[in-house]
Amino acid sequence: MKKLEAIIRHYKLEDVKTALTEAGVQGMTVSEVRGFGRQRGHKETYRGAEYTVDFMPKVKMDVIVAEDQLETAVNAVCQSARTGQVGDGKIFVSSLEQIIRIRTGESGAEAI
Repeated sequence: MKKLEAIIRHYKLEDVKTALTEAGVQGMTVSEVRGFGRQRGHKETYRGAEYTVDFMPKVKMDVIVAEDQLETAVNAVCQSARTGQVGDGKIFVSSLEQIIRIRTGESGAEAI
């Protein structure tokens, strides 16, 4: 089992969700986050004073998939979240030791 964490632009969330659903992914967790990478924020002016916005608003998606679904899920996120500009986001993939469904006690792939 693999955990796919994707940091994407907030307005791409619906496109990514649709692409993952069509790829057969059954669930996901979404959080609003703020951060920066190479994008480095931008400058804004408020009442004549210029200031830098370092942390950009993003969306973080956590998706758990079986290993055979990983490549399909990663491709779905990449294609649906890409704008071609700096700040499109990142995908992190990690292995999971164990998953347990609290309601039934199921574990492993059955708990996904």
